[in-house]
Amino acid sequence: MSTVSTRLPEGRYGRSKDERADHKLKIGAVVLGAVLLALVGYFAWEHVGQSKISAQVVSFQTSDDAVRIHLEVHKDADAHGYCTLRSQAADGAEVGRADFHFDEHATRIDRTVTLRTTSRGTTGELLGCHAD
Repeated sequence: MSTVSTRLPEGRYGRSKDERADHKLKIGAVVLGAVLLALVGYFAWEHVGQSKISAQVVSFQTSDDAVRIHLEVHKDADAHGYCTLRSQAADGAEVGRADFHFDEHATRIDRTVTLRTTSRGTTGELLGCHAD
């Protein structure tokens, strides 16, 4: 006597629900991965590609009416821009803020600038640098 198989031939009647769900998940993962990669690329380009001027405070000295800030600036040779510096008093109140422009055609500028203050400052902070 022969046995009759109750199994249906694979692939004859289309994909199962599980296969369709897996396919949709794979498409969703690829789309999400592409969007994430595009966002990472955009933010990297914004941060690296657009940052033509960067700086750091090497040291600072305070007095009753000024703060002398030793600033090291790195930039593209053709970039022109400015860095914003500030000083705060011991209680946290801002006592001085100014922009210092850098138009030299050098890639590294080492300069000491004087920030005038309304009272004795206890800090010499770099808030940021921007290209013109």
